[in-house]
Amino acid sequence: MIAFRKSLYGFLYILSDSGIQLRLQSTEPKLSLFNLSVQFDRVWKTIEAFCSGRTVAMVVCWFLGNGSLIAWNSMLTIEDYYVKVFPRYHPTRVLTIVYQPFAFVTVAILAYNEAKLNTRRRNIFGYTLFFISTVLVIILDLATSGRGGIGTFIGVCVLSAAFGIADAHVQGGMVGDLALMQPEFIQSFMAGLAASGALTSALRLITKAAFEHKHDGLRKGAMLFFAVASFLELLCVLLYAYVFPKLSIVRYYRAKAASEGSKTVSADLAAAGVEVKNEQVAEEDPKRTELLTMKQLLMKNLDYALDLYLIYVLILSIFPGFLSEDTGNHALGSWYVLVLITMFNVFDLIGRYTPLIKCICIESRKGLMIAILSRFLFIPAFYFTAKKGGQGWMIMLTSVLGLTNGHLTVCVLTTAPKGYKGPEANALGNLLVAFLLGGIFSGVTLDWLWLIGKGW
Repeated sequence: MIAFRKSLYGFLYILSDSGIQLRLQSTEPKLSLFNLSVQFDRVWKTIEAFCSGRTVAMVVCWFLGNGSLIAWNSMLTIEDYYVKVFPRYHPTRVLTIVYQPFAFVTVAILAYNEAKLNTRRRNIFGYTLFFISTVLVIILDLATSGRGGIGTFIGVCVLSAAFGIADAHVQGGMVGDLALMQPEFIQSFMAGLAASGALTSALRLITKAAFEHKHDGLRKGAMLFFAVASFLELLCVLLYAYVFPKLSIVRYYRAKAASEGSKTVSADLAAAGVEVKNEQVAEEDPKRTELLTMKQLLMKNLDYALDLYLIYVLILSIFPGFLSEDTGNHALGSWYVLVLITMFNVFDLIGRYTPLIKCICIESRKGLMIAILSRFLFIPAFYFTAKKGGQGWMIMLTSVLGLTNGHLTVCVLTTAPKGYKGPEANALGNLLVAFLLGGIFSGVTLDWLWLIGKGW
């Protein structure tokens, strides 16, 4: 909705849905009816462009979120292929534990230095590394003709580490960048992350059905996977480099962040043709440009950081390792693990959209912590279901695990940055992603505890 006031010297238009204020000041004491009409038309066109830019930005954020995880999800989803090729090396667990230290250490370094970093260079580097590494997975498999062995497995582990480094660049950079904009952009980005899992799971089911009884069918399906992932990674490089920075709403928020003292957005503003004058920031009211330090942000948002840490400690202690290796044999046979992973990913995607329903979006800090701690009941639930329950109960548990994961992740990431200036929101976004990846790293380490008593 648009509310507006008309005064003798100009107009104030407030776009309440997005929180943007547009001011046009007239230097003339009186405005003719013609000039009034021209000014109104100009502002209306600006608002229309702004609103359409918002829709396009949300779509682009969705694709960028998809590209942030599709390469890694592809590697996870074809775990049945890697289990066949490398049966002695526990690839579902080893690849994850190789990936996570690189992701966590890299994002911790980047988060500590975020105020000095060029966000544009950081994100483009991350998406480009994703693209190159995904192509190299295909080349490695073709070069070895799909044969196993320790050498090939080490090569796959190196590429898994490259995915971790790329993830740290992209996920921290994008969440930080979007945190200074609108909560809907973070929600769309996080939905894209989950969509990558749902997409890869759906493709895996299709390729398994199509190639299951053909010679090298498992391998052909896996390579098709990475071909699709390579295309999407290249698309993300182009979208971020040439489309996203030029959207009017994105330019607005980045210019606003620059006026508040942010240096991380300068390159993206320059790419969009917007000049940022350093003198402009220097002339601002010192109180307006005074920013919280990283330590102050952490102390004010320690509960949010712990929320994300605990969400992902739990998830990665169960998914994908436990679901892949510790759920027993059932009527679905080789399809069982794929069905479990697919159900988790699909309901995780649904959960990323449920916070859009305001009545179930949790914004209370205490409410978030209680909901997140209560999810640790999933650990005994999965243990006893694997021992005594049927496949229907396991599928239901996995679905609820995915749904709550997506819902709570979006609730935390969209609530935490509210009320902060652009540079502070950017720093907080990077900080939260560091705790998120720290939780993942801890979770994949704890996942090995399921192997106790199994002779490994």
